[in-house]
Amino acid sequence: MQKDWPDILGGLALAALGAAAAGWALAHYDIGSLRRMGPGFFPVALGTLLTGLGLAIALPALGRQAGPRPGFEPCAVLAVLAAILVFGLGLFRIGLVGATAAAVLIATLPAPHPGRVWRLVLALAISALTVLVFGLGLRMNIPLWPRLS
Repeated sequence: MQKDWPDILGGLALAALGAAAAGWALAHYDIGSLRRMGPGFFPVALGTLLTGLGLAIALPALGRQAGPRPGFEPCAVLAVLAAILVFGLGLFRIGLVGATAAAVLIATLPAPHPGRVWRLVLALAISALTVLVFGLGLRMNIPLWPRLS
């Protein structure tokens, strides 16, 4: 029986990274209390959460057999990298809505499902969600639409 080493090692790496981040924050920052949180409270909480998630990945993998390895798809990798590049370069030129929609459309190009309708619906839904979260919820200073000047 061959163990699921990618999940074991990946989970342990996440757990170690989380434990190191939480330990470093504990050593260098004041945690405070729940009523008056200090600057170390959030990093310790995130590090502890990452440690727990890493262990939740690694421990079940100890008793699991390794499955077939997924293949490497260069078209999918290039599409995702191109989507990230288009989003990063286009955010301030074409706005959050345009950059998000373009990134989603580019990232879904190598998808095995044919058709354009689901891609357009997905692009509209994710664009609306990003506007709700970053534009309205967090009130970030990001242009939503292209600047026409």
